[in-house]
Amino acid sequence: MQSVLSLDAYDLEGQTILYRVDVNSPLNPIDKTLLDDSRLRTIQPTLQLLSKSKVVILAHQSRPGKDDFSDMSQHSARLSQIINRDIMFIPDICNDSTISKIRDMKNGDILFLDNMRIHGEEYGKKYENWQNTEESEIVTKLSSVADLYVTDAFAAAHRKSPTLTGFATKLPCIPGNLMMSEISNLKTAIDNPPRPYLAILGGAKADDSLRVALNLIQKNIIDKIAFVGVVGNLMIWANGYDIGNRNKDFIINTIGDVFDETWDMAQKLVNKHSDLLVLPTDIAVEINEERIPMQLDELPTEYPIYDVGLQSLMNLRPIILNSKCILWNGPASFFEKPGFAFGTIEILNMCIETEALTIIGGGHTSALVSSRGVADKVTHNSTGGGSTMCLLSGENMPVIESLIKSAAIFSDNS
Repeated sequence: MQSVLSLDAYDLEGQTILYRVDVNSPLNPIDKTLLDDSRLRTIQPTLQLLSKSKVVILAHQSRPGKDDFSDMSQHSARLSQIINRDIMFIPDICNDSTISKIRDMKNGDILFLDNMRIHGEEYGKKYENWQNTEESEIVTKLSSVADLYVTDAFAAAHRKSPTLTGFATKLPCIPGNLMMSEISNLKTAIDNPPRPYLAILGGAKADDSLRVALNLIQKNIIDKIAFVGVVGNLMIWANGYDIGNRNKDFIINTIGDVFDETWDMAQKLVNKHSDLLVLPTDIAVEINEERIPMQLDELPTEYPIYDVGLQSLMNLRPIILNSKCILWNGPASFFEKPGFAFGTIEILNMCIETEALTIIGGGHTSALVSSRGVADKVTHNSTGGGSTMCLLSGENMPVIESLIKSAAIFSDNS
């Protein structure tokens, strides 16, 4: 990665710091209470470094129109409990009263501003590129009362908005501990992984998974790619098996407008890189709410394919155990259904059994690792979802680009 600024280069005591985080969390659909505070816990190391600063936390929860769109008051209260420090919640973004409160802060104070996405500039306005986010009311007002901008919002690093990318030329913009950990670990997975290197790609976002696969192949750093979950079903289909209209329609509808492009990528992988692929050899379908095993030569099926089969897992086990690096993103099954969690949980068990460097690529897979209490048994459990996949597939990351730009401007001033 190109040069970025470092917190180590700054005397942080007494500095007013805008701290952008991504603590977007699942909420109870009934009473809107927080169901999981793991993302709040991941920002503790950076907050510890900023303990003698004046910290203004910028964050978001969901987006307007969604059932889990809420203010940040309970995030603020829960974070206060986690770090055992007082935090003042401000139900606003950047009006004159808020700016005055920031000016009046003392060393060690923490303000938690409201959901950034209640402001039309942050969500609802389209930006052609990340540079266009700089000329906004949010950036103009908040930068006027701040010395530094620190970001740990890796999970939103593939997006552009004023509070994510708008401060690059206004303030020194510095990655926090979480952001640096994410970039460092994920860069290992695409730049210099130990070999043999296995990628396990699953879940429903088949287009993202196939882009990651092709990027790893293009870099000539991957030894095996195992496809599971919905993307595994797509690859079975691309490999010549009729998975049944119900399953094909589900894949087409899930992928949507980019299905043709995704199908072309699947065909390319099957036709040109079959030696690298590990595809399911058996599956499990749901019939009358029961898990029923099925061999590929029994296809097509009118029933939904919800998991990989036992033989597929047995085929994968020695590959996992012999690997020196494993990247896993996306479940192998419809694991929310108890009868079909087997494949996903078995892959997790194999990953934590191995001595390999293990990188969990965010999203549902990361949540499963956290919920089962084994996050300390993997090398890196990413907080990203879409951002992780963007980085692994070699796409541009606006937040990282803005950090590099800021370093170019402010590196001589640290």
